[in-house]
Amino acid sequence: MTAPGGRRWDVIVVGAGFAGSLVAKVLGDRGWRVLVLEAGAGATDAGPDRALEAYRTALVKSPNSPYPTSPSAPSPDVPDLTGRPDGGYRAHGYLVQRGPLPYASGYLRANGGTGLAWTGLAPRMHPEDFRAGDFGHGRNWPIGYQDLEPYYRAAEHELGVAADADEQREAVGLPFPDGYRFPMRAIPRSHLDHIMAEALDGRAVRDHEARVRLRVTTTPHARNGVPDPGHDGGAGYRPDGGRCVGHASCVPICPSGAKYTPLRTQARWAPSVTLVTDAVVTRVRIGANGRAGGVDYLDRDGRAHTAEAELVVLAAHAVENAKLLLLSDAANRSDQVGRNLMDHPVLLTWGLMKDQIGPYRGPGSTSGLEGFRFGPARAQRAPFRIEIGNWGWTWALGPPDLRVAELLRTGGPDGRGLFGAELRRTLGDRVGREFAFQFEMEQDADPANRVTLDPRHRDRLGLPRPVVHYDLSDWVKRGIAAAKGVSDQLMALLGAEDRTRFEPGPAWPGYFEHEGRPYAYRAAGHGAGTHIMGDSPATSVVDQWQRCWDHPNLYAVGCGSMPTVATSNPSLTMAALALRSADRMHQDLLARHRPIRLKRAFEGADLP
Repeated sequence: MTAPGGRRWDVIVVGAGFAGSLVAKVLGDRGWRVLVLEAGAGATDAGPDRALEAYRTALVKSPNSPYPTSPSAPSPDVPDLTGRPDGGYRAHGYLVQRGPLPYASGYLRANGGTGLAWTGLAPRMHPEDFRAGDFGHGRNWPIGYQDLEPYYRAAEHELGVAADADEQREAVGLPFPDGYRFPMRAIPRSHLDHIMAEALDGRAVRDHEARVRLRVTTTPHARNGVPDPGHDGGAGYRPDGGRCVGHASCVPICPSGAKYTPLRTQARWAPSVTLVTDAVVTRVRIGANGRAGGVDYLDRDGRAHTAEAELVVLAAHAVENAKLLLLSDAANRSDQVGRNLMDHPVLLTWGLMKDQIGPYRGPGSTSGLEGFRFGPARAQRAPFRIEIGNWGWTWALGPPDLRVAELLRTGGPDGRGLFGAELRRTLGDRVGREFAFQFEMEQDADPANRVTLDPRHRDRLGLPRPVVHYDLSDWVKRGIAAAKGVSDQLMALLGAEDRTRFEPGPAWPGYFEHEGRPYAYRAAGHGAGTHIMGDSPATSVVDQWQRCWDHPNLYAVGCGSMPTVATSNPSLTMAALALRSADRMHQDLLARHRPIRLKRAFEGADLP
């Protein structure tokens, strides 16, 4: 789509993912003229069938594989990194990696953004997460849980979250208003969840000086289940799309359309919202008065365009928002633009249960263990939440067909390959008992972890590619070590055969050693922190509304604003922040358009 020429907009939104789509909806619903510029292609314009076929036929089934990427807007992907035999890593692709450890998360530049390929898990942050700085690691937020709570509810309605408020209140400690009901009832537990609950509920494991009591807790999901008639004061909820039927391909695509994506929100945009894809924004135009006047962008053929607006909202990925602010020489009085890059380093452990557990069905995780997310131990080590993995060893070692290849080579007791009935019997027994734990670690905001630009490395349009410096602090590494200790205890309680093993090589670019022991991490795709939120322009990029301190009509929204990434999947928090900021944007626009009241020159004088 081509932007209408010569038109001045009320708002320009850069990025059509989670945050951008929600901001555009709120402002469009209130009558503002909104132009949304998306760098990537309209990846799903041909409908989901094309994306499904692309995924089915892809040689490498990565998070981005169903979605065509634009040469003008490349996307980093998981295969861009490989481990080295000596424990280092090699980097390919769009991101330039210069850190001791790799920033291993990809993201998708397409209409809908990474919200097309996300897991669909939608837990809230814990109230303690907003004051992480009180524990000596990370930063405190300029807002608290209660400031965001009504917007959590609004986001849960917009995304269609399935969960049990009573369970979340009791097991996680989340405050909810009396009588609150999620839009849909909790997604049913998997068979593995039930087995875990039977073995673990009420038991305790040691974590440093504390003993943590275990309780398997269902995880909130933004995917369609059974609507709750008690939602919204008894109005109920009518979901879009189909119901979750257990296709087990939530990442990267849900064939039944049960998982929320930003395309649902876009389908509800008002007519005053216009989307332009293949529009790579190259600069925010900042005037002499410090106000943003619009943006410059290039189309897929490299032709230059300018769009003007009263208010500009950067809603791209945390890395892309930082890149654009750096290209624009904007919002960096604090020297924090691009700094404090965070993710969720994920420790995976895997094993074999005694009996069949029915893996590779349903969402990747339907339940978890929440007791390690909060408490005084976070002063000593990074906190974490534990997801119970329904998809066996896929994330750790690859899909089951790789086990077939292994058994064909050396599966027999004499080291020779297995074939025929013996192969089928052995494979069915082994794959049917596979399970994994996924320990999602909080990462502290470290200014040394950052995004910068290097003019020697440019993309197809001639723009500097993001240069990433990334590492894990000792606090995070202590958290990973603690998580492995918890895993050892869980395996023992389950009577499971622990098959976890970390060693340098192509499969583990995130390999490292800590206190003489080997570990490795995967990345969760939860980039955060590059335009961090705070209460002072000297130490942060945006204020509590995600409005740039240096430019009163420029917002940078998304996970890049988060002072801490906490332990919960950040998409719901990002959505709640976007809705909160959109309310502030509406007030800013009203103030700009409000008629000026003339005062009388002299009190009591009669004016004609």
